[in-house]
Amino acid sequence: MIAGPTSLVSDSIESRMGPRTRKHSQEVARQKQSGDPPTTNLILNAIPANEFQMILPSLEPVKLDWHVALQQAKESIEFGYFPNGGVISMVVPMTDGRSAEVGMVGREGFVGAGLAGGLDRSPHQALVQASSTAMRIQARLLQRILPSMPHLWTLLTRYALVQGMQLAQTAACNRLHNLEQRLARWLLMSHDRLKSQVLPYTQDLLAMMLGTDRPSVSIAVGILQKKGSVKQKRGGVNIVDRAKLKASTCECYGVIQEFNRELDPESI
Repeated sequence: MIAGPTSLVSDSIESRMGPRTRKHSQEVARQKQSGDPPTTNLILNAIPANEFQMILPSLEPVKLDWHVALQQAKESIEFGYFPNGGVISMVVPMTDGRSAEVGMVGREGFVGAGLAGGLDRSPHQALVQASSTAMRIQARLLQRILPSMPHLWTLLTRYALVQGMQLAQTAACNRLHNLEQRLARWLLMSHDRLKSQVLPYTQDLLAMMLGTDRPSVSIAVGILQKKGSVKQKRGGVNIVDRAKLKASTCECYGVIQEFNRELDPESI
């Protein structure tokens, strides 16, 4: 918790900024004032100007490279990330080396959602599946300034709760629905975030995310391809007909979409 007025928090943050960070912050502030969005992250763009100015000196632009782990399961969270795009998978790793994805984060969300509730670790690994950029912040600093930023705190808390619902729905889907349905759901969720007809996913990666093996994924992709919804390409999957792909998925995609609507900042 923070003791003292908001101005003291801002002064303390400003005193720890280096020249490069200060220069970047000034540029982002200029963009904010000119009306140009300094970030495409929906949470950051939804907070009021005074809160954005408070957190701005603590934000660092970073590139999210493919397959980089932003956080490790059960280890302390060092940074929180506001993605500007891409796809980050929340993965549950097992001791035998297998893993399965239980959630997905894009520009609508935040990696390290538990920080809003005072948690400093997570049972999930956060793995970049489609490269992008992000604004990151030190975990301890975020927890220190959140009490002085009620709107951001509300958005992050709501996101953490909704993400928990999504994780539960995904876990049920992985247990109860067949691979073709789960694959269709995963591809649709990725398509929602990347807005690209070509998804950069190999069959090996799809197998890892869906907690199965490559031969099984190959069969499932083949079924979807015969239905005319996707086409397998070297190093990726091409979405040919989204409507047909949606017809192949289970009810879980629609349920997760309903959860996503709860994240609309205008509803707060």
